[in-house]
Amino acid sequence: MNFEHTEERRMLADSLDRFIAQQYGFETRDRIAASPQGWSGAMWERFAELGALGVLLREEDGGFGGAGFDIAVVFEALGRGLVVEPFLGSAVLAAEAIAAAGTAVQKERLAALADGSLIAGFAHDEPDAYYALAHVGTRAVRDGDGWVLDGVKSAVPQGEAAGLFVVSARTAGAVDDEAGISLFLVPADAAGLTVRGTPTIDGGRVAELALDGVRVDAGALLGAEGTAFAAIERAVGRGVLALCAEALGAMEAAKAATLDYLRTRKQFGVPIGSFQALQHRMADLLLEIEQARSAVINAAAALDAERLVRERALSAAKMSIGRIGTMVAEECIQLHGGIGMTWELPLAHYAKRLVMIDHQLGDEDHHLARYIALGAAGAARMQDAA
Repeated sequence: MNFEHTEERRMLADSLDRFIAQQYGFETRDRIAASPQGWSGAMWERFAELGALGVLLREEDGGFGGAGFDIAVVFEALGRGLVVEPFLGSAVLAAEAIAAAGTAVQKERLAALADGSLIAGFAHDEPDAYYALAHVGTRAVRDGDGWVLDGVKSAVPQGEAAGLFVVSARTAGAVDDEAGISLFLVPADAAGLTVRGTPTIDGGRVAELALDGVRVDAGALLGAEGTAFAAIERAVGRGVLALCAEALGAMEAAKAATLDYLRTRKQFGVPIGSFQALQHRMADLLLEIEQARSAVINAAAALDAERLVRERALSAAKMSIGRIGTMVAEECIQLHGGIGMTWELPLAHYAKRLVMIDHQLGDEDHHLARYIALGAAGAARMQDAA
């Protein structure tokens, strides 16, 4: 199988890398991350003009890409630049949820997500869910021709920037049932909705949503009532791939910075990179990063496969990225010595981002357990078929 990128993807990757290197350097990124908004509207427009948003959505959804390798190309470039704009929540998670479950009228919003004129947030995680996709305690009850939502959502990526939220709520069943979950489109200015933002350790921002008697009309329901779990799983799966590719880009940047440091930092009159012990550690690091790249490629190739194949590949990739990302963060800082911990050096920020990625959309332990469970389900299905 040929895993080389198409000419169009290579051109997009080159354009993004060049733009980020020239216009989104570390000082610019640091200034944007430290701003009250935590992202830049001007940069968002520039990224949209480059096609970095549209390529994340399928053609039938208002974009011009949407394949696994399209997502991987964009997010690897974003990871190299530590980009903080709301790509994940808006153009991946929320966009896929609307595309997977929405009506033709609801999908009309996807064009605005693709060109950046609308930013959406994906509000699914809850404080006590522990990464379980089926755990939804937020409730939605019928009220005349509409619905009333009550509950709390946590860690919504760049939630303060969103003008629209895709909110999961339970319309039937127990709190952990896959059946009975519905998705709703909730405007950010809806009465009873409170959005409270907070910075994260890696320079990003997340928001907590409190829904207190939020009323939406019948047209806010995405898809059929109580059947949203499959759409949530697909949206989160694309988000997992995006995070894995972003981590790969961050690892490559940390590796390059560390190699440069080993070549230039001198001790006893020679570059420290000439010391065999450090060479061995760096060689191990390079091998692990290539393993991470293979995991991302495998996940991207499986994104449109049948469910068990797709989800196992995604969990395998996230599990690998969690382990390798932590190793890269630790090793690169140690190879730099004390300067690796300083705020002024970009390396420390790459390390924090890699650690944070492990905890987004399921950490290493969660995805290891999920990978095993999916494997057992696949084996049982094969046995039944035999």
